[in-house]
Parts: sequence; C-alpha cells; structure tokens
Amino acid sequence: MDKETLQRYVEAGRIAAEALDFGKGLVKSGAKVIDIAEKIEKKIVVLGGLPAFPVNISFDDTAAHYTPLPDDDTVLDSQIVKLDVGVHIDGCVGGDTAATIDLSGSYTDLVKASQDALSAAMKIVQVGTSLGEIGREIEQAIVSHGFVPIRNLSGHGIGEWSVHEEPSIPNFDTKDPTPLEEGMTIAIEPFASTGAGIVQDKGLPYIHSLTAQKPVRNAVTRQVLKSLSQYRTLPFATRWLTKEFPIFKVNFALREMNQIGILHSYPPLVDKQKGMISQAEHSLYVGDKVKVLTRL
Repeated sequence: MDKETLQRYVEAGRIAAEALDFGKGLVKSGAKVIDIAEKIEKKIVVLGGLPAFPVNISFDDTAAHYTPLPDDDTVLDSQIVKLDVGVHIDGCVGGDTAATIDLSGSYTDLVKASQDALSAAMKIVQVGTSLGEIGREIEQAIVSHGFVPIRNLSGHGIGEWSVHEEPSIPNFDTKDPTPLEEGMTIAIEPFASTGAGIVQDKGLPYIHSLTAQKPVRNAVTRQVLKSLSQYRTLPFATRWLTKEFPIFKVNFALREMNQIGILHSYPPLVDKQKGMISQAEHSLYVGDKVKVLTRL
C-alpha cells in the first residue's frame, strides 16, 4: 500500500473515531433513533469523510444491521444500544468502529466482556499472528465474564470500496493457522451474548448493497440505480434513497433489483435465544508497526 492510500485509511479511521465518540454522546433516554443516525452521518460529512455504510443502531438482542427508516418513531429508553459507524475516503474504508451503551445500567459486565475481548485481541495483532489465535483471545475474554461469543459473526478485512473482505477474523478459537500479512487493514469485532451466541435474520432489511450491474427496463429503477452509482458496492440505506425519491418508488426499485439478482439486503441479526448482546470494534493497519486506525 502506498503512502497516499494509507493516509486515506488513516484519515477515514480518525473521522470514524470522532463520529463514534460524537454519537455516543447522543445515545440517551428520550432521544429519537432517527435523529441519532442522521446527526452521526452528517457529522461524518462535516469532518471530511463519507459513510462507508449506514449507521447501525441495534438494540438489546439485535447484534447488527438495524438502521432506521425516515418515519421511525423509536425513542430510546432503557435499551442496550450497539452503535456501529463506518467511514471511507475516496473508497478507502479505514474506519469501521463500534461501541455499546447500556442505558439500562444492568449489563455493565456484558459491555465490559466485548471491550476486554477487543483489547485482548488487539494486543497480539502483528504480522504472522494467526486468525485462530485472535479468536482464542476473544473467546477466552468473553467466557471469563460468564458470557458467550457470537460464533457466526466475525471481524473482517476492509479495503477499497469494500467493508467486508478476507480475512474473516473469528470470535472464537477456530484453530485457523492463517496468518495476518503485512499491509492488511482489518476490523476486529467481538460480540458477547447472554444467549445462544448464534444470530439469525429477523425483520425487514433497511440496508442493502449492489452486487452486480444488469440492464433494467423500468425507468424508475434506472433512476434509482443511477443514484446508487455513488456508493458502488458499499452498503446504502433505504432511508438515504427516500431523500431523493418517494418511498413507493424506492420500494418498487428495490423489489425489481432483488428480482433480477443485483441486490443484497441485510436484515437485522438477532440472537436465537433472545440473549442480550454487546459489541466492540476497532480497525487496524497491520504493518511493521500495528496502527489502530479508529482510536481517538
């Protein structure tokens, strides 16, 4: 990776860290979820970046992939809130970072479990560290608090116009000997659960990404696709499209894209036993010296 490209990742990480810190201050009882999401995404732009994906604001037994619709009237009360923020600079996704805010005051240990797991994993990251070793550190830290890691969610590589790419970084000891390589940019993302430690799709998806380009005949869908070209393969929100098109046109276009096989949608991910979930995440550059991109 050349110096200019690395600097884009570094800058994206800095902006993501600032935006997450800003967002944590907005997560309070009585706050509207839609206002939090909109303010964080605006903050990212003001700081000089662009969202790499819609701000995720997931509650309680939902681990990830919830972002509000424009008419979402959800008001925070006593939820355990996962706030996940991503930033790119010219396509370089250097910022993918998350934190958990417990508004109930009942899950301090659960929040600490994912934080400690992230810290333990980051301590061993260097060129040559195996994926299994990272997973072992995460699992041991979470289990030591009396919880379970979510086994079918993982950390991941991040790249140019790509939020999720190889390697997949496990949250439990897979004994995978694959080593981290110099020049990798990765996100380590432990989830701790009081339940099954397995998540499943539940509910309607409001986050999507384009997976291919195909000709479409309908004029409405063509207009929406033209607007989506700015995101390339990065995820986007139904909410973003409604700023430009009426909701009925957005829904029509998304249905057609799904039917012709060019759309991937991301439903909310919920613990199978409805266990409460915490999350922590940082992005790192693996070089001669490991750089934590999303640390303030």
